[in-house]
Amino acid sequence: MAIDIDGQHVFPDHENEHPALATPPPPGSRSHGSGLDRVVFGVTAVIAVAFVVWGFADSGSLGTASDSALSWVETNTGWLFVLLASGFVVFVLWLAAGRYGRIPLGADDEQPEFRTVSWVAMMFSAGMGIGLMFYGVSEPLSHFTAPPPGTVEAGSSQALETAMATTLFHWTLHPWAIYAVVGIAIAYGTFRRGRSQLISSAFAPLLGRRTEGPIGKTIDSLAIFATLFGSAASLGLGALQIGSGVRILGWMDQTGNGVLVGVIAILTAAFVASAVSGVAKGIQWLSNINMVLAVVLAVFVFVVGPTVLILNLVPTAIGDYFRDLASMAARTEASGGDAMAKWLSGWTVFYWAWWISWTPFVGMFIARISRGRTIRQFVTGVLLVPSMVSLVWFCVFGGAAIDTQRNGVDIAGQSTSEGQLFGLLDQLPLASVTTILVVVLVAIFFVSGADAASIVMGTLSERGAIAPKKPTVIFWGVLTGAVAAVMLLAGGGGAEALQGLQNLTIVAALPFALVMVGLAVALAKDLRTDPLMLRREIGTEAVENAVIEGVSAHGDDFALVVTGNGHDKHPDVPESPQPQDAVPAPKGAPQE
Repeated sequence: MAIDIDGQHVFPDHENEHPALATPPPPGSRSHGSGLDRVVFGVTAVIAVAFVVWGFADSGSLGTASDSALSWVETNTGWLFVLLASGFVVFVLWLAAGRYGRIPLGADDEQPEFRTVSWVAMMFSAGMGIGLMFYGVSEPLSHFTAPPPGTVEAGSSQALETAMATTLFHWTLHPWAIYAVVGIAIAYGTFRRGRSQLISSAFAPLLGRRTEGPIGKTIDSLAIFATLFGSAASLGLGALQIGSGVRILGWMDQTGNGVLVGVIAILTAAFVASAVSGVAKGIQWLSNINMVLAVVLAVFVFVVGPTVLILNLVPTAIGDYFRDLASMAARTEASGGDAMAKWLSGWTVFYWAWWISWTPFVGMFIARISRGRTIRQFVTGVLLVPSMVSLVWFCVFGGAAIDTQRNGVDIAGQSTSEGQLFGLLDQLPLASVTTILVVVLVAIFFVSGADAASIVMGTLSERGAIAPKKPTVIFWGVLTGAVAAVMLLAGGGGAEALQGLQNLTIVAALPFALVMVGLAVALAKDLRTDPLMLRREIGTEAVENAVIEGVSAHGDDFALVVTGNGHDKHPDVPESPQPQDAVPAPKGAPQE
């Protein structure tokens, strides 16, 4: 008889299969229904559209409301973001290093779907994006000229160390551990348990069939909101950077709110056109070219910039990161008062909220490409590969920017955050060419990012459909662009636009942060009943009991044998023939 745990069968292929011997059902075979989930889509769509209408009708009141909400979140739950981010790092390392690390994300004998080289390459692509383009120069340079409160003197050698360590803290192990939690939960549930690709489906060990009811729909709705605002924040950053590039190139004298909204509208239209025309392969092709162009840009800055400093910075940054890791992870308002609280909201807490809001998208992506790998392989690849990409990227661009700043060119003072990359490139050869290259890179990241995020929201709206319908995808794509515009307007325009993006991202991510806590608990409970773990427990107990029985009856002079007795063996396990020269067990030895 199949075993039922919290309303969910353990690998229920047929009635007589023992859970320790069960094989994974096909992905999605345990999903419930298909097509548009009218409740999830309807509720999220209405709320999101109402938010957009509010923002365009009265951006001032929306900005005031977001400031008030942010103040409440910072005061009461800032500690939660700080604690959860480090907690997820510990959690995924525990999964990988412990007994669960052997569990495959698929059948026991299933080989990885993608070769390691291809898998690493796709992981690399997931690690690149608008965020690295926007913050590659601005974050290390900001921490160098204005270090975290109560740390080191601005502009000093110690400030360089603190700047690189703090940047790596925000972009390496912590964000990818957050992604890994969702990635493992989705990959395990889909490829080993046969569930649908919904965040709510991963809660089956805790909620059972209630995942199909209001609780499950609420979880999926929160995942959509997190993805919507996280993606919109990225698109807003992209619009700011494109606007800055257009201004530096001399194509426009001013790039106010109208221009930024126009940039978002044009790129959103490009995404919609690609979705309608079905040129998904074209967008994928452009994305691959974008990766190559990003590498070319990094190599260019490395070669014509301070090459030796950058090379020295790589090992130094790694050492500084691990040296300061504990103190960076412990920064809260209690350690620095109002100054630290303000700094955290603009950096660490914003980042943790941003990463959490991106987990449905990135988690589904890395889950999809990791079928057949063990949890240990998954965690190792997900944590190390993107972290190495971030390390090299920030050492190249951050190192070059800090070196330029120390040599008397005030990039930090002359440019806004979104313009500091262009400020650096202006000090290097071929400035006009590289500036155009950056604008093109950010634009393609914008389009491909909206494409991918919209597909994820479509999947969540259509009960886990791998290929959601185009109207659903287009709806969420257009709405993402609209929300990005509203988030910029809520900030008040100008330098405050970035603050508007950060404020709303932090507020929107808070509910999904709580969902992730439940997801981690559900995953841990799910893994306990995995067939591999059950076999291990049964085998360990059987051998221990047999040894105790043998030692009690015969001392050290006994042997263990397995016999096939038709009346007491499991019907699904074929009887193994006994070898002709089998040595009989001593009298009284345990038999099975």
